[in-house]
Amino acid sequence: MFVLKASAAALAVLPVVAAFLPSGAPLGGLAAGARLNTGLMARSATRPSVLATSMAEDPLLLRAARGEEVERTPVWMMRQAGRHMKVYRDLVAKYPTFRERSEIPEVSTEISLQPVKQYGVDGCILFSDILTPLPGMGVEFDIKEKAGPKLPPLRTQDAIDKIKVCGDWGEAMPFVKETLGDLRKEVGTSATVLGFVGLPYTLATYLVEGGTSKEYLEIKKMMYSEPKLLHKMLAVLAENIGNYACFQIDCGVQVIQIFDSWAGSLSPEDYDEFAFPYQKMVVDAIKKHHPETPVIIYIAKSGALIERMAKTGVDIVSLDWTVSIDEARKRIGDKIGLQGNLDPAILYGPKEVIKERTEAILKMAGPRNHVMNLGHGIEATTPEDAAQYFVDVVQAYKHKA
Repeated sequence: MFVLKASAAALAVLPVVAAFLPSGAPLGGLAAGARLNTGLMARSATRPSVLATSMAEDPLLLRAARGEEVERTPVWMMRQAGRHMKVYRDLVAKYPTFRERSEIPEVSTEISLQPVKQYGVDGCILFSDILTPLPGMGVEFDIKEKAGPKLPPLRTQDAIDKIKVCGDWGEAMPFVKETLGDLRKEVGTSATVLGFVGLPYTLATYLVEGGTSKEYLEIKKMMYSEPKLLHKMLAVLAENIGNYACFQIDCGVQVIQIFDSWAGSLSPEDYDEFAFPYQKMVVDAIKKHHPETPVIIYIAKSGALIERMAKTGVDIVSLDWTVSIDEARKRIGDKIGLQGNLDPAILYGPKEVIKERTEAILKMAGPRNHVMNLGHGIEATTPEDAAQYFVDVVQAYKHKA
């Protein structure tokens, strides 16, 4: 069903997913579809129904990601489901650990839908983490609410030999299959369901460092002192992640984003040896089994790397804010799509600045081969009204013929 969304910038007709759950509604009491449909019925009394696009038509973001001509630029935000939203913080009190929130299907489904229901974004990304598939490889982890990921460091041959190739992702990650199935049912054609994976080098940083790091010294020690050992880890990670990405697509993902967030800390020589080949292995695995599924690549601080990113075989390069859309087009051409790239810090500014900077990016990008996003994940303290305004500005923008 489609409804009319009132925009702060304009009244724009667009498909959106239904309504908020009633305050205090239990997550486990009703099937996900019943919960959303109940909210939609309550909200439809105040929001007129419209005929936007054919129900049989693929959703906007998916069509844009395939490079098709679309009626407007789609928008979503990296890290859109999470701490900046009060509805999410309210759930944290009931489900205090990240793994509960991401591995209980009805909870993960609800969190994934929160920004779709509140902001009307065009993408619904699975609420999960790049470390989620590690137990399927025989590696346990935890994510502390303030300290972040914690893992036993893997720095020896014996430790790395214990990383296994998962033979059945459906058995290892049944909650991912259930959540993605529910999300596809919930959003229909009103939003595109996105999945994501972490790429081998970035995953290896967590495994070798034992958690987050600022300098990445331990993995760089291995890189220079025991390169064969690191290559062995990267190869088994690439095989696993390629298969896990395909599993997500089999479960309903329509567009998949691959993150090599920390590869931007590498020198060009080290990037070419320890990051690029394993990025390409993952992309090749996806394209072998799902050639029609658009793939987006993102790397933090990647201004110097975008040519290399484009050569992996992806469909879209997601830019951070250190390179302009115009510059990116000159460097990698107009055949590959671009995503981004508003600095998330701009959402702390006044509305006129948000509008000016957002529209400047949209104007540069043009009406095709572009998905609007931030240049990094939205910050946890971002005001919700600023996030809403950003989405409204994008969805109200009209490209000149």
